[in-house]
Amino acid sequence: MRFNYQARTKAGSLQSGTVESSSREAALTLLEKYGLYVTSLERAEVMPVFFRKIKLFQRISSGEIVSFSRQLAIMFKSRIPIVEIFYTLAKQTKNPSFKEKIIKIAEDVEGGGPLSSTLAKHPRIFSQFYISMVKSGEVSGELSEVLDYLADHLERERDFRSKMIGAMIYPVLVLIVVLVVIVAMTLFVIPKLGDMIKEMEMETPFITDLVLGFSDLLRKWGIFFIVGVFILMFAFSRFFKTKQGKIIFDKFSLKFPIIGGFLQKLYLTRFAENLSTLISGGLPIARALEITADIVGNDVYKSIILTARDGVRRGETISSILEKYPEDVPPLFTQMTLVGERAGQISPALMNIVGFYRKDVERTLDNFVSFLEPLLLIFLGVVVAGLVASVLMPIYQVALGGI
Repeated sequence: MRFNYQARTKAGSLQSGTVESSSREAALTLLEKYGLYVTSLERAEVMPVFFRKIKLFQRISSGEIVSFSRQLAIMFKSRIPIVEIFYTLAKQTKNPSFKEKIIKIAEDVEGGGPLSSTLAKHPRIFSQFYISMVKSGEVSGELSEVLDYLADHLERERDFRSKMIGAMIYPVLVLIVVLVVIVAMTLFVIPKLGDMIKEMEMETPFITDLVLGFSDLLRKWGIFFIVGVFILMFAFSRFFKTKQGKIIFDKFSLKFPIIGGFLQKLYLTRFAENLSTLISGGLPIARALEITADIVGNDVYKSIILTARDGVRRGETISSILEKYPEDVPPLFTQMTLVGERAGQISPALMNIVGFYRKDVERTLDNFVSFLEPLLLIFLGVVVAGLVASVLMPIYQVALGGI
């Protein structure tokens, strides 16, 4: 619920505004936490739908989660009371939706609930990985250290994701330009040249007939073609969201030339880093494997990790399970895991794997983008030149014949 309030600060100045809370009493408590002396508090009227803020633009970004986690870790280290931490974070948060959630968390924690259970009430913001890390810190009594591990992990993950997205922006833009140019020429330029050819009543080569025919087809049936493509894309996306469809897609993607090797390194990096972070946070290895399986993002590796979890529960080592899947888990990964297990330092060993594979993934991505950029530009030039030449060829032949 939303309440309009008027209050005075400790300095005596008048302040007014709105506050969101579950009840009038909770709103009063919240305002007092901010050091305000409430003089008036009334429930706000419900605004018409078209005046309300669109939830889409209040989405909580990964950057906000990273910043929240880092500040939470620093404040815990400073031994600030937990309830005060969340009210302070709420003051600093600009996103209204996130601010509302943090205030709700503060209220629940103030009511005596464990932090992990409170965070679990907001699964769209805090993943199972996040909640498990916090819970392990509560159990071990080392919540500040665990929050530090968590903040470092989220920052590494966000930086890596940002690098990948940044590397692909230019090729995607070039590809969009290629498509726009081809469609524009096919719909507007080529038809006019085609009308000139028809007026001259000349014989045209096969390639010219093909281009003019494609242009006519696109102008007459283009809208149906676009609708058909969208329907197919929607159907495939729905199918691949099903359990069977996801299994098929995950298996196929790992076998696809070039991309398959890249994705394999990406999933292995995610596997190693998440498992290392969870183990560093104090979780038992079997439980850490179970959580990692849920967030690795590929059903093939999820099955392997769950098999490793079952093996660990029987007393086997992770490396002994991984070596049974040489096509999906390279020998280097298995060997590094084995070395870490023998030395009793599996978490650092996994982070060494992460460092190696992450550099390899970044290098592969950079090389792919460097190769793709000029290739797309050449493709654009060849297609445009080919389209224009195919239509201008008969006109050029008539011009030469008239000389």
